[in-house]
Order: sequence, then structure tokens, then C-alpha cells
Amino acid sequence: MKTAADLKYGEKVKISSIDTSNPSHQRILEIGFTPGQEIEIMSKAAFDDPIAFSVRGTLIAMRKKEADCIIVS
Repeated sequence: MKTAADLKYGEKVKISSIDTSNPSHQRILEIGFTPGQEIEIMSKAAFDDPIAFSVRGTLIAMRKKEADCIIVS
């Protein structure tokens, strides 16, 4: 199972699902990370935290632990 936190710079993927056991899952859905949506990783900071994603034409940064609950294909 590959997550958004595992992606390499510039990689584009589609979201398969969101792990609902993560306390931040509702917020992640509300900001546009929904199943079927295409995302692209734009940058990673030192130690991969935070990570910036392009989703729906918007640049959004999140912590690695939040990106771990976004399952991609």
C-alpha cells in the first residue's frame, strides 16, 4: 500500500482512499484530497516534513503523518 508520503518529487498519482483511522482524515477530505483526485508532489522539506502537494490547482502543505493516511495508486 503506497501513501502520498512515499511519493518522489514531481510524481503524479490518483488518490485511492483515505485511512479513516487517522484523526486528521476529515480535514484532509475537506481540503480536497478525495478518492479519484489526481495529486502531484511539489516539494519536500528536510526529513520529508512538511510535504507540499498540488491538488485541484492549489498548493497545499501537510505533515508527513497526515500524508501517510492518503493511499494512492
